[in-house]
Amino acid sequence: MPGAGTDKTKNWAVAPGPIVILVEPQLGENIGSTARAMANFGLSRLRLVKPRQGWPNEKAHVMAAGADRVLEAAELFDSAAAAVADCTMVFAATARAHDQAKPVVGPQEAASLMVPAVAAGDNVALMFGRERYGLDGDEVGLADRIVTFPVNPAFASLNLGQAVLVMAYEWFKLAGSGLPFAMPQRSPPATKQQLHAFFANLERELDKVEFFRPPEKRATMLVNLKNIFNRMEPTQQDVQTLHGVILAIADGRKGPARGGLLDSDEALVLRSLLAEHDKAKGSGAGGAVRGLSRLLRRNPTDAERALWDAVTKDRRFAGQEFKRQTPVGPHVADMVSFRLRLVVELVPDGEGEAAGKARAERRAWLTERDYRVIVLSAADVEADLAGALDRLAAAISPSAP
Repeated sequence: MPGAGTDKTKNWAVAPGPIVILVEPQLGENIGSTARAMANFGLSRLRLVKPRQGWPNEKAHVMAAGADRVLEAAELFDSAAAAVADCTMVFAATARAHDQAKPVVGPQEAASLMVPAVAAGDNVALMFGRERYGLDGDEVGLADRIVTFPVNPAFASLNLGQAVLVMAYEWFKLAGSGLPFAMPQRSPPATKQQLHAFFANLERELDKVEFFRPPEKRATMLVNLKNIFNRMEPTQQDVQTLHGVILAIADGRKGPARGGLLDSDEALVLRSLLAEHDKAKGSGAGGAVRGLSRLLRRNPTDAERALWDAVTKDRRFAGQEFKRQTPVGPHVADMVSFRLRLVVELVPDGEGEAAGKARAERRAWLTERDYRVIVLSAADVEADLAGALDRLAAAISPSAP
């Protein structure tokens, strides 16, 4: 499997390129880092002028990190003059002004001059000096142009491998074929029709929570929202995902680790407190009851979640229009079918006296209004869900009283 950017299954770049000349490099490691930079950007011709640690050098191979073919093909010379003897264009890389009447160019301009010369079959050389003090005046005198980098003048010295990397990059940027890969287009761009449908859905849900306030700024706010998503240039998959996000927020959360607020134990405590302090009864409490039903619906206990999931998947209850945590008058039913006028109450374990009394009063209120009440134990539901479903199915059968 390819490593971090190194893929040995692909062909090595063999296109003609400029020659890199290192004059009296002091460290084998710097020769290796130069070879690695050259290989990164498709350069293969390396010439060495009297390397200080001798040649070949094991440390150079270690630092090359796989660019061994550049090192193995390296040529040795006794002088810079000999190294550039067959070249028609030479650039001397230096950070110091040598007071020589030569054109001074930056890396990008140097690359723009090298590309057509190499394409014409000329030998073009990039010459770099010693790590400690660079090229001397005579060596710079061999060059046609001086190339220098726009760096901090107070700290202008680059590592040898870094200097070669900059030049090799500028060369390859002009002579190469561009970036090796691009962002994959996994989904076609979204059509305006899809965007309009998404905006309509978003606007509808934001209206429900009175987002557009003050009303006189509604039109401006809508335009700003649409511009946000239009600037994204979303794909069809993006729009589908955004639809799902709006739907999930609108429908509410389904419990902790499923996007909810409370875990099952906390949901049980909430129900116990509400049962013992039933303040929602009486006229004018409709808003409080609806808010309470939404809170309970979004934070089910484990028993409630299991029972509701089973009921919605059991064909015996199809079409009976059961609802979960829904207001029935001043009360909130665990499950109710208004079509059948049937209420299902799920009794938690260890219900207190006050909660039991409130439940009895609620059952009496429902019975007076011709609701049948089926009481299921949360423990029984968790222990024998199939049995609880059978009991509920028996209650809605035509022969049930």
